[in-house]
Formats: sequence, structure tokens, C-alpha cells
Amino acid sequence: MKWFKGLLINLQFFTSIPIPFELPMDKAHLEKSIKTFPLLGLIQGIIYASILYGFLHWTPFSLLTAAFAVWLAGIMLTGGIHLDGWMDASDAFFSYRDREKRLEIMSDPRTGAFGVLSVIVLLSARFLFIYEVIQMIHPVSYVLIAMLPFFSKIVMGVLLLKVKPAKKEGLGTLFKQAANERTLVVYPIYIVILLIIAAVFLKAVIWGMLFFIFVSGFIFLFLRKKISSWFGGMTGDVLGASVEGTEVLLWMTLWLLHYFAMG
Repeated sequence: MKWFKGLLINLQFFTSIPIPFELPMDKAHLEKSIKTFPLLGLIQGIIYASILYGFLHWTPFSLLTAAFAVWLAGIMLTGGIHLDGWMDASDAFFSYRDREKRLEIMSDPRTGAFGVLSVIVLLSARFLFIYEVIQMIHPVSYVLIAMLPFFSKIVMGVLLLKVKPAKKEGLGTLFKQAANERTLVVYPIYIVILLIIAAVFLKAVIWGMLFFIFVSGFIFLFLRKKISSWFGGMTGDVLGASVEGTEVLLWMTLWLLHYFAMG
């Protein structure tokens, strides 16, 4: 039951899906919330893949319309919560100020020019990758699209626990304090289960998943090294920016796979 409530906490905090009741926010439930980050991502990914399949197979609309629908779903389903973090972190990063000033900039509710420009580039790149993937769509593509948010949420969870917080307060710190050394053990179990399912039913998915694992691991190692030097540690905004950046890079990976491995 705590696992299910932990997943509901994720849906309540990180999506626009209405959860019309109050959920417990004690350490036990928040720890289960962290454990179910990848499941939240998988739910999101299944929704994106289903929307794409529906537009391509059950409507007369163009590929461009289908791409826009998937692109828009990624914004609406999350309520823009991670995009807000991307803009705030971009404003702070491109200010080229010291760590303390960057944290101050991220706390400012106003959005600067760098935040606006960076989110335009981010969303434009995502749309490009989505559209060109759809142009080269394969049956296996739907499964890999469903995996994209799964791996971005794994990166989110690992960064949350493995990078020191920049502040003593905030939502990220609240989640981090609820975790323990065994919290992340379930993440590789999820991956192994999905690899086994892929091996049984759709072996072509395995190679795509292995590429996603490699890219996600590289992103984590890079961000673990750089976040502390850039911002003095992890914040909620930096975590949200990491999710958005990871997901776009995974879309790029899928785009490249369609060009060079699945074309």
C-alpha cells in the first residue's frame, strides 16, 4: 500500500493528473515515492506512445499533427514543472555569476531572457527529434518511446540521492532526507525486469534499451561532477532541469538509432 501511495505522491507532485485527496508525506511514503520514480516515468511514456499510436493508426491526421500531439502531451502531462526548473537553472547558469548568486537567481520567480531562449531551444529540439522519429517509425519505436521518461526518472532519482543538496530546505531536500542506502536498489531491478520482458517478446528493444542505459549513465556521471561546481549542489530547479535535459538527449539517441541502426 505504501508503494501505491508513493506512486500517487509522484503523480500529485510531478504531473497534472488530479489526485483529489491528501496523501501522507512522512519519510516512509516519500521513500517509496523515490522508489517509484521510474514507474512514474513508465506511465508517462506509455501515455506518449499510446497517443502517438492513436494518431497514426486511428485518425486521418498528418505525421506533423501526431508529432505535435506527443510534444504537447509532454508539456501538459507534467504541467511544465520540470520546464520551470529548466528555465530557472538556465537563467542561473548563463548569468556566469558565483554559486551564491546563481542560487539567488533560481529563487527569483521572474524568468529572464536566457531562461526563455533556453526553453525555446529545448522544446524545438524535442519537436525535431519527435517528428523525424515518427517519419521513420517502427513497431519497436513505440516501446522505446515508452522507455524515455522511465530512464529520465531513473537519472532524477539517482541524482537526488547521490548529489549533495545546495540548500537545507526545499522539496528536493525533503525527499532526499527520506531516502536511505537501500532506496536505489530497486532501480536496476526494474531495468532487469524490462530487459527480460524484451528478451521474451521483442528482442529488438534490447539494443535500444542498452543505448539508453549507456546515455543515461553518461548523463548522470557528467551532472554529478558538474552540478556541485555550477550550483554548489542539487536543488529542485536543477533536478527538474536534469530531467528535461536527459529526456531530450534520450530523444536524440532514439533519433540517431532510427537514422543509423533502424533505418
